[in-house]
Amino acid sequence: SSPPSIMAQETKTNRMRDIRIQKLCLNICVGESGDRLTRAAKVLESLTGQQPVFSKARYTVRSFSIRRNEKIACHCTVRGPKAEEILDRGLKVREYELPKEGFSSMGNFGFGIQEHIDLGIKYDPSIGIYGMDFYVVLERAGFAIGKRRRATSRIGTRHLVTREEALKWFQQKYDGILLGGKKKRSKVIRRRR
Repeated sequence: SSPPSIMAQETKTNRMRDIRIQKLCLNICVGESGDRLTRAAKVLESLTGQQPVFSKARYTVRSFSIRRNEKIACHCTVRGPKAEEILDRGLKVREYELPKEGFSSMGNFGFGIQEHIDLGIKYDPSIGIYGMDFYVVLERAGFAIGKRRRATSRIGTRHLVTREEALKWFQQKYDGILLGGKKKRSKVIRRRR
């Protein structure tokens, strides 16, 4: 077997271990169907150049005045260089600062923006202003083995993207700043005597 120093060098330059963006999901939830939702879809279309898909409500909620199967949101999935470009614009709005809680255990992360015009889209009074959610799914080379049709296989645990790796990737790639979350207060359990 090769000496440990060579093994350490190999892991540093292993291209299969490089983390990349698999996809970027953009979502605008309006909470009602009709004209506002159509305008929100136009915003997504102008941003991505793709036709957005509409999401339906799972069940009726009277207090939100939504009915089951009513279209209430629209979303779009972007991949490749376009995803990187849109994500960069979104992070610029957030000044490359994200809370640590925004990162999941599988190494994916999400954040939101208040106004879509901050992304560089021209303000149109007939459309209005919409906020949107960004959700980024990270992957490594070789993740396709879990998705392919023939000879589907599981990705090894050591090859999966962890939360710590995603945090490190964000800091290195975007010079990002991670904001510490609220400290969880430990619950004091009082027993009755």
